[in-house]
Amino acid sequence: MLTDKRLIRYIIKKGSNQAADKLIRRYYDDLYFYLYRQVGNGNDALDLTQEVFIAALNGLGSYDDRKSSFRTWLFRIGTYKVIDARRKVKMTWLELQDEESIEEKDLDERLYQKELLVTINQYVGSFRPEIQEIFRLRVYGELSFPEIASLLAQKEERIKAQYYRLIKKIREEFREHE
Repeated sequence: MLTDKRLIRYIIKKGSNQAADKLIRRYYDDLYFYLYRQVGNGNDALDLTQEVFIAALNGLGSYDDRKSSFRTWLFRIGTYKVIDARRKVKMTWLELQDEESIEEKDLDERLYQKELLVTINQYVGSFRPEIQEIFRLRVYGELSFPEIASLLAQKEERIKAQYYRLIKKIREEFREHE
């Protein structure tokens, strides 16, 4: 199996579509699910996944494997694409359709959890983009603190402190929801 570094070199030096395809296939599912957990909509996550890969392939020349893994770099691009998408969001109206009967109690719980997640995401969105990025990389990207520190070129202790301060604020803000 070819390493990311070798695939990237083939893409940059030879314009290899085959290497690009392998690299995309290697990370497609992880990136899609990372984005889906943030936007909560499959079509939006698909669009963002495509945007991230286009941006990554166009920016391969600026990728530095000494700073972070390719996966981590992709997630960082994804984080910025999500932030950009949220800035552009417009209200859309949905039509009511007949659906299968769902147990009302289960539906209420699922709606409550989804509503709480949306509210928490909006709350996190009120902080500086650097804080949002740490939160999203940790929670949605499931990156370790050392990976995030490496990616953001910051000390791990600083990343942890910012993350745990944010978590404390989230708990204080949403204590009534528990």
